[in-house]
Amino acid sequence: METIIQEVTGKKQMNAFLDFPYALYKGNPYNIPKLRFDEAATLNPAKNPAFDFCESKYWVAYQNGKVVGRVAAIYNKKYVETWKNNYLRFGWIDFIEDIEVPRALLKAVEGCAKELGCTAVHGPLGFTDLDYEGMLIEGFQETGTMATIYNYPYYPVMMEQLGYGKAVDWVEYRINVPEVFPENITKIANLVEKRYKLHVVPMTSTKHLKPYASAVFKLVNETYAELYGVVALTQRQIDYYVKMYFSMIRVDFITLIANEANQLVGFGLSMPSLSKALQKANGSLFPFGFIHLLKALKKNTEADLLLIGIDKSLQGKGVNAIVLREFHKNYAKAGVKVIESNPELEENKKVQSIWDHFPARQHKRRRCFIKHL
Repeated sequence: METIIQEVTGKKQMNAFLDFPYALYKGNPYNIPKLRFDEAATLNPAKNPAFDFCESKYWVAYQNGKVVGRVAAIYNKKYVETWKNNYLRFGWIDFIEDIEVPRALLKAVEGCAKELGCTAVHGPLGFTDLDYEGMLIEGFQETGTMATIYNYPYYPVMMEQLGYGKAVDWVEYRINVPEVFPENITKIANLVEKRYKLHVVPMTSTKHLKPYASAVFKLVNETYAELYGVVALTQRQIDYYVKMYFSMIRVDFITLIANEANQLVGFGLSMPSLSKALQKANGSLFPFGFIHLLKALKKNTEADLLLIGIDKSLQGKGVNAIVLREFHKNYAKAGVKVIESNPELEENKKVQSIWDHFPARQHKRRRCFIKHL
């Protein structure tokens, strides 16, 4: 069957681009539908400050007039400058089980890459490291999270058939919260706190968090700078993320660590799992989607780890233990029994070694694919 590729140039095509995954994954018990308005904002140059240094194109694939696939191409100029790799990213890739569809979609991406003089195409990646990245290659019968991509098992098979290989992998863990926190980690946390004159910032509402919000993302820039494909967030992006996410976050799921001068030197961000609520909402806040989300934020037995960052001067000195101690204390109060680690680069053994102290299993793996042109 002939596959026709159309570049998104208007509202009708963008609606087709945004709507396709809801149809493709309808009834799938493992997929977590994204909020449609959030997806639309991310892809919109008028709203997403990443377009200060990014360019993008979007395509939709059709067969017999029916949408059968989609893909985005992203040229991140700051990535090219920072990493000295003239690579084009692809993301938001979805397709039916017909290899001619991803073949046509990726041919469009590769054509764009050649026009820009790029030497490779890699993805799935977003505009920034805080966007969705990595195609699922293991764990297809595990429920996803709000921060990750779910895809069918045929996706990575077809990617390899089309000449795409491994760039990097991320792994994910599902961790049971122990009733009793490991004594050795408690001792380390208490010792480190005293030795380096650190303290946990007391917070009872988001008004206590907001003065530190910008510092959190600046520490993200420092902590994550050397990870695959990461580009430092600009102040406009930091302001965007603070406004978008920090108003709805629960402060008892966040740990901020400051030094004696009250400067932020470490943080741990987590939140109640929204997976089941997002499945019920199915991409929309209205008429009832927001109710499911509010309920999940207030009462939940599961949580998602989002980000942990430690000032470089204190890395490797046990500050992580303070974050874990505080997480455990707050999870116990909130009734959380299970946490999802979300993606960690497979070579990041320091982070993964943390889970050796807890009942945990590595249950998912996802991959950034690359094809050199």
